[in-house]
Amino acid sequence: MTTRLLVWDEAEGGRTSQPPAFQGAGGGLVSTADDYHAYFQMLLNPGMHGSERILSRPAVELMTSNRLTPEQQAARAAMYRNIAHITVGQAQQGGWGFGMAVRTHRGDHAPIGQFGWDGGTGTTAYADPDNRLTGILLTQVGMSTPDSARLIHDFWTTLYQVINN
Repeated sequence: MTTRLLVWDEAEGGRTSQPPAFQGAGGGLVSTADDYHAYFQMLLNPGMHGSERILSRPAVELMTSNRLTPEQQAARAAMYRNIAHITVGQAQQGGWGFGMAVRTHRGDHAPIGQFGWDGGTGTTAYADPDNRLTGILLTQVGMSTPDSARLIHDFWTTLYQVINN
């Protein structure tokens, strides 16, 4: 048996080859590892990109701190427990800021305060203020199997194992 990758969106003439008819907040973002890195570095430097202010410090604090109530966090955790192949990703974070997961408890490798997201196409990008660390993995294999989420988990475990504090 030969396993072939399925191209979901061709580069030429595909969904992302031209601007969308309208903006969607939940998906369809297309970027590069360099852009992800610059974005998370800007958040780690409370809204500053080099010498230019991109976001106010209060905006960054709202984005990167948990905005969920304890009841909302419990409902979110219960929902993710029932989605086996996602339970190693954002469900482990505990909280949600404005647009990204925010770690509210230490359950595995990362410290409280880590923020970012896992994407449906097999991407993961988080920043860790304590270690001044940004991690980005762009697999583009989708989150349709448990292996995709395990790969992301293994990426973060390996990344944190090499930090020498």
